[in-house]
Amino acid sequence: MSAGSEPSPPAAPTLLSEAGCRLLQGAAAEGGHPLTSAQTKQFAGLYGRLLEGSAQMNLTALQSERDIVLKHFVDSLGCLNAGEWATGAAVLDLGTGAGFPALPLAIVRPDLRITALDATAKKVAFVERTAQALGLAVQGLTGRAEEVGRDPQHRGAYDVVVTRAVAALPVLAELALPLLKPGGMLVAQKAQLSAEERAAGLRAAGLVGAELGGEWQGQLPVLGDARCLLVLRKVAETPDTYPRRTGIPNKRPLG
Repeated sequence: MSAGSEPSPPAAPTLLSEAGCRLLQGAAAEGGHPLTSAQTKQFAGLYGRLLEGSAQMNLTALQSERDIVLKHFVDSLGCLNAGEWATGAAVLDLGTGAGFPALPLAIVRPDLRITALDATAKKVAFVERTAQALGLAVQGLTGRAEEVGRDPQHRGAYDVVVTRAVAALPVLAELALPLLKPGGMLVAQKAQLSAEERAAGLRAAGLVGAELGGEWQGQLPVLGDARCLLVLRKVAETPDTYPRRTGIPNKRPLG
């Protein structure tokens, strides 16, 4: 830099384009979750943070603005379409990854007390930084679900556990139900749920103190991709034998 020249200003953060904002608002409204201008602005900031974070670590395989808006942001909001999400509920996002659905849920439901759980510390740190920057009430938690489910601080502590395509339903039942309060619910979002997986999941649910609490079938707005939400309601205490030690639920699923 030559003497007397001014330093270059820092690059402006990448934000959602006007077209992207319109797509987001339209798709969210189509899905039953209309956004305020303030919420749209938060999503625009989340988009920029996600791009910046993805340049440093593997946060998402999605590249286009359209895909991120629809398959991360709007799809996350779809988790609200099943079950009863009480005001002020304690929610655990099991396997949050880059913060989905935790961060979008916190934008549209700021009353929720959300904890974002993932086994990868760098991803949890990203979620925490992003939540702080956007003014969202999301706490990060690093660990394996098998271990967290045996921690007295977290076992039986949540009203809702929510997941997006993390594992097969029998595995989710064993990992999630120990974390729920009596009467709490697991909301599992999937693109498809076969009859075999559903039946095995309900058998597993019975072993860990849960029963079917509801189902929702629909489509991802704009794209039309199939979506299924299955709710398991906790009706009894989960036996102390669950969850089994790390890795066993996946290797030898219940049900």
